[in-house]
Amino acid sequence: MSGPEDTPPDQDKADQDKADQDKAEQNPPKKAPSDAPPAAPAVPGWKAIMRGLGPTGLGLQVGAPVLALLISLLITIGLLRVTGADPFSSIQSMIDYGTTDNSIVDILNRATRYYLSAVAVAIGFRMALLNIGVDGQYRLAAMMSASLGGALALPAPIGQFLVIVAAMLVGGLWAAIAGILKVTRGVSEVLSTIMLNAIATGLIAYLLNDQRLAEVRPGSNNVATPPIPGSGQVGAFNGVLTTLLSGPVLALILIAGSALIIYSAYRRQATAAPEQTGTQQSGTQQTGRTGRGPATGLILGVLGAAVFVAITAGVLAPTLTDLPGRVYGLLPLAALVGIVFWVVINHTRFGFDLKISGLSPTAAQASGVSARRMVVITMVMSGAVAGLIGMPELLGASYEYSLNFPAGLGFTGITVALLGRNHPAGIALAALLFAFLDQTSDVLQEVDVPKEIVGVMQGVVVLTVVIVYELVRRWEIRLQQRTVAVELATGHDLAAVSAAGRDPDGQDPAAGQDPSGSQDPSDGGAKGVSS
Repeated sequence: MSGPEDTPPDQDKADQDKADQDKAEQNPPKKAPSDAPPAAPAVPGWKAIMRGLGPTGLGLQVGAPVLALLISLLITIGLLRVTGADPFSSIQSMIDYGTTDNSIVDILNRATRYYLSAVAVAIGFRMALLNIGVDGQYRLAAMMSASLGGALALPAPIGQFLVIVAAMLVGGLWAAIAGILKVTRGVSEVLSTIMLNAIATGLIAYLLNDQRLAEVRPGSNNVATPPIPGSGQVGAFNGVLTTLLSGPVLALILIAGSALIIYSAYRRQATAAPEQTGTQQSGTQQTGRTGRGPATGLILGVLGAAVFVAITAGVLAPTLTDLPGRVYGLLPLAALVGIVFWVVINHTRFGFDLKISGLSPTAAQASGVSARRMVVITMVMSGAVAGLIGMPELLGASYEYSLNFPAGLGFTGITVALLGRNHPAGIALAALLFAFLDQTSDVLQEVDVPKEIVGVMQGVVVLTVVIVYELVRRWEIRLQQRTVAVELATGHDLAAVSAAGRDPDGQDPAAGQDPSGSQDPSDGGAKGVSS
């Protein structure tokens, strides 16, 4: 028989359960790794390269291409040494020849064609589509539009506009065939575009005949379309360059460009600052892993503006003014295409749908985006830009499509797009580099070096850049995996440090801390981190 001071067993059990519940609320158990959401699968290397995925940190974004170019330069020096030539004198000869006024004009013209070709390829790459048919698309578009321009004599600018639109329509429709075959019959766009290149070559050979759309030039065996009249031609860009890069116009460009760079850098860091600010722990404000903020953005902006002013006023202005020869009048069109490409891909709903359809067609379908429709639209856009590749030469130099019209630009665009990581600025630099190498290849024969070594140099540059970017990307992924491992082992969400005082679930971290001030364990921190 129990005494009066004894507690009933049921009451003891209830008190014990309540105590365990309070303890569990204050110190929730750590989740096992098996409870964490599955990490997103790593993007295959070839798809990462196509989509322009690479280093995400600013230091790595600058350091990776510099390292790749240094490595490729060392390999090139070794190759030149193997051929028995003095590598330093060969490179110096290339630089001396490539910096003459006439060479600069040719480099700008080559780079314009390479740039348009690379952008056409990059549009497909952004959705993991390999449009190998850019070469056939631009040649067929140039031939058909040249025939149209030579048959009609319209006042400017109607004549130029008509030829350009016709080229875009032909290129887009020819590329649409590959897109339709892919979504309806499952035919790989690689195979279909390669076959379409062969068909385009045969079709051009059939139509480029004096019995059809062409005529034989007197005194030669060359066959060409009727010449485009003067009202349909585009003048040289030399005078505009001289006006833009001298006098008050140059000063206005420097001021406006510097202000835009500073504002963009400041705004980017100011916007990211709330996401990079840590939480209040023990009354001390802690910052995120990057430590960036508005002040850092202002400093970066000033540095970027200084570099912009130095390059524009010290290099471009004295180099590009009063050039001899004819700079393509459609050079601004290439720049406009690059700007539109960047804005559409990165700042529009369509660009988001395009990229998500390439990353995961099933996820795009679940969100209401038709991946099949996006494939066709992407191929049409890529083909339309491909149709512009031949326009600078057609409207600004040759004024006809003949057997001597530049060929092979589509395949060069693939390597330029890979080298530029599908970014308009990177593609521009890669196009200038390839144009410089192509322009200076002839001078190597004067120092007893075969000009074919330039093709080897271009391949070395592309392979080196691709390999370095892929290694850096994998290194960053490994760092993310180690971060996840630490979070799972300690129960602390390291990624929550950059969540502006909130954990990944949107709750105040202070609410989940125990009296000792320890952080509330999270769900393993695997959210948003791809392994």
